Amino acid sequence: MARLTLLGRRSGRAVADVDEETRAHVAGAASAAAAEVAGPPTIHPDLTGAAFFDVDNTMMMGASLFWFARGLAARKYFTTRDMAGFVWQQAKFRIGGNEGNPDDMHTIRENALAFVAGRSVSEIVAAGEEIYDELMADRIWAGTRALAQQHLDAGQRVWLVTATPIELASIIAHRLGLTGALGTVSEVVDGKYTGRLVGELMHGPAKAEAVLALAERECLDLARCTAYSDSANDLPMLSLCGGAVAVNPDTELRAIARARGWTIRDFRTGRKAAKIGVPTVAAAALSGGLVGGALALRRRNKFPF
Repeated sequence: MARLTLLGRRSGRAVADVDEETRAHVAGAASAAAAEVAGPPTIHPDLTGAAFFDVDNTMMMGASLFWFARGLAARKYFTTRDMAGFVWQQAKFRIGGNEGNPDDMHTIRENALAFVAGRSVSEIVAAGEEIYDELMADRIWAGTRALAQQHLDAGQRVWLVTATPIELASIIAHRLGLTGALGTVSEVVDGKYTGRLVGELMHGPAKAEAVLALAERECLDLARCTAYSDSANDLPMLSLCGGAVAVNPDTELRAIARARGWTIRDFRTGRKAAKIGVPTVAAAALSGGLVGGALALRRRNKFPF
């Protein structure tokens, strides 16, 4: 965590007024610096090949942040009203993406992790481990996990690449036996969150920046790497690697994958496919009975993600 703290001190405040491209670059560099870089997993390691997996809808059914938020709400970190705000904000983010509404993205960025400001990283990590076991473990797509294992068996390293906070992303990666994760990095000072991000949310171009930075650091040959995602928002990362696989793809990504000859893997069937096919957090909100609260929420909510 020392590396994360150092980046927060040097970069967190300095990027407040710079453009989106610079924030994405800073976020990617910070995430790559914080990522674990264990050696390849076999006695015949592939030193230059790797795989990068998105999390929400790709590795996991639904949105990891929703389940993380639900677990934190159960632990009284914030109120049901705040939870409704989170659902609504995430639904808009999922539908519109980074470019959909700059004002919304500014709000998300400025409010990031505000509810844990002053809390220790160790406290949130401990909560995240419990929440993963309680709410997330049973939502991992077995098919996608098998794809990741194929890379591990081939001696390649496997990283998750997600907008989820890097602490939670790393927990998911560890539980799945993967190398590590690239996620959204928060500023940490003296082991506690300040309530600010380092750069940008790990979304869209920031994911590509993180993969680029990690590839340079680990001497990976991106032409020999493979990226996996369900969303057209991840085209920068998918296009960066020599191999791209659309997993449980949204309509736009499915069309692009067909046009470009990318592999498509869909692990959804029947009713489950219909449920997962709609914006993920909105679906989770419906199943959790939170829509009424979401419609009545304050314009600016306290839950930051």
